[in-house]
Amino acid sequence: MKNNIALTTQQSKQIKEYLVEKIRQKLAIYDPETNSMPFHFRLLGKDRMALFSFIQSVNTMLGTSIFEQVGKIIAEPRAKRAIGQYKEFEGYISNEAVLKIDSIMRELRSASRTPDKEKETKEVLAVADKGEMGKKLKKRVDLFVEMKDGTEYYFELKTAKPNINEFTGIKKQMLDWIAMHGSEKPKANVKTIVAIPYNPYEPKPYERWTLQGLFDLKEEVLVGVEFWDLLGGKGTYEDLLKVFEQAGLELYDEIGKKMKSL
Repeated sequence: MKNNIALTTQQSKQIKEYLVEKIRQKLAIYDPETNSMPFHFRLLGKDRMALFSFIQSVNTMLGTSIFEQVGKIIAEPRAKRAIGQYKEFEGYISNEAVLKIDSIMRELRSASRTPDKEKETKEVLAVADKGEMGKKLKKRVDLFVEMKDGTEYYFELKTAKPNINEFTGIKKQMLDWIAMHGSEKPKANVKTIVAIPYNPYEPKPYERWTLQGLFDLKEEVLVGVEFWDLLGGKGTYEDLLKVFEQAGLELYDEIGKKMKSL
């Protein structure tokens, strides 16, 4: 998915308009939490407390829908298909695949094997259409991108700082996705990736040690610039930050006015 072209003027315009629209929708219906916080209000001011609550609400929206849609817009020119919140992903997990995935997870947790994305993918695909197939499953994928060369990317987007138990669940889910895909297309080129849209530890590197032992850090975990530049080419991350800034400048007075009116 390598490309040296970052965001086009049209993409930047489309993303900015999307961001402004989503924030305006949020502002129109926004009603801060009704919890009485008399000390906070007197210390910080009611408008600041309203803004703090609004920021938390927007942060949730970024993680649950906005980043997925922005990723779709960025990937579209270079992809055969790009779908945010992909709900039509279907396939089977054979009983042989269940056993193989359980074995991989057990060995990773006990540190008796080292994470190796290519090896794990091959092992799961080798048994994806073997044994009892069970019933067809349907899963939701945060962002699906099928490139023009046929490579299929399945992204799980995480914006917070998940704990080790959450990451264990994500790892198993990504192996399940490979099995499901392989049940229909055993020879497909499929990549399942955890994408973290920004590094919350900036300027320090992302604390990937929390993922060690479970994930092949080079092949299945992308943070910030790695993720966005994979989708859109070198320079995409920096271009995207500028678009967010432009949207913010356009919304600045509207947000301030709304907070003062609450």
